[in-house]
Amino acid sequence: MTDAAPEALLGLARDAAMEAGRMLAAWRPPGRSGRPEVTATKSSPTDVVTEMDRAAEALITGRLRAERPGDAVLGEEGGESGRGRVRWIIDPLDGTVNYLYGLADWAVSIAAEVDGTLVAGVVAVPVRGEVFTAVPGGGAWLRAGGEPPVALRCNTGVPLAEALVATGFGYEAGRRAVQGEVVAAVLPRVRDIRRGGSAAVDLCSVAAGRVDAFYERGLNYWDYAAGGLIATEAGARLGGLAGRPASPEFAIAADPALFTQLHGLLEGLRADRDASGLP
Repeated sequence: MTDAAPEALLGLARDAAMEAGRMLAAWRPPGRSGRPEVTATKSSPTDVVTEMDRAAEALITGRLRAERPGDAVLGEEGGESGRGRVRWIIDPLDGTVNYLYGLADWAVSIAAEVDGTLVAGVVAVPVRGEVFTAVPGGGAWLRAGGEPPVALRCNTGVPLAEALVATGFGYEAGRRAVQGEVVAAVLPRVRDIRRGGSAAVDLCSVAAGRVDAFYERGLNYWDYAAGGLIATEAGARLGGLAGRPASPEFAIAADPALFTQLHGLLEGLRADRDASGLP
C-alpha cells in the first residue's frame, strides 16, 4: 500500500487497533482470574510492562509493516524504527495497570504522521466496545458496537468552578509528590477530579463531553498523539504551559475558554516542576 491519504491511513490504523484490542480483551475477559506476567518495569517498580503490551505491539507493527513496509514506526515498547514520509505512533496498551487489575479503562492508541504532521488518530477501548477516530478537518467520531458513528463535540461554556477535570500521575516519587500538591490545590477550584488511568481514554472523554478538561505532566508522545487529535477535532484546545505545545513537559485539553482558565491556575502552581531528593 502506497496511499498516504489520511482516510487510508485511518482505516489501516483502525483495523490494527481493533485486532490488537480483540486479542487483549480475549486474554482478559471480564471476571477472569489471574494477571498477565509482568516482564519488565520502566521508570519505577510500579511502572510495569506486561507480556501483553509486547504481544499487542508486535501484532500492530506486523500488521502495519505487511501493508506499508517502507513506513517508520515509533512504539512504546519497541522504540523507533524505519524511515519514511509516514510514521506510526503506537501505544499498544495505554493503561497497563488497569489491564493488569481487570479494570475497564485501557486502550489501544495508534496515530499516523505524514512529513511530521498528524493526519490520523484511533483510540480503541475494547472493554467498552468503543473506537474513537479523527483526521484533520474531518471531525472526531465514536463508533460503539454496531451503532452508526456519532460526531463528538467537547463541552463548552463550562466555568472552571463547575468543570469535571481528568488527570493522571507519573510513577517517579519526586514527580508524584508535586502532582499530589497540584491536584490538592486544583480540587477546591473545580467541580471534581477524575483519575481514570489512561491518558488516551481521558482525551477521548474530553472529546465526548464525559469530562470537561484534562491535564497531566510526563506523558509520552504515544500517550497523547491519537487522543490529542481526537480531542482537538472535537473542538478542544490542546497545549502546554506558557504558550508551548503539548509535550512530555505538560499537556492540557479543554474547550478554549476553559483551557485558558485551567492553564492560568496550573501555571500559577508551577505544575510542570518536579520535586528532588525523594527516594
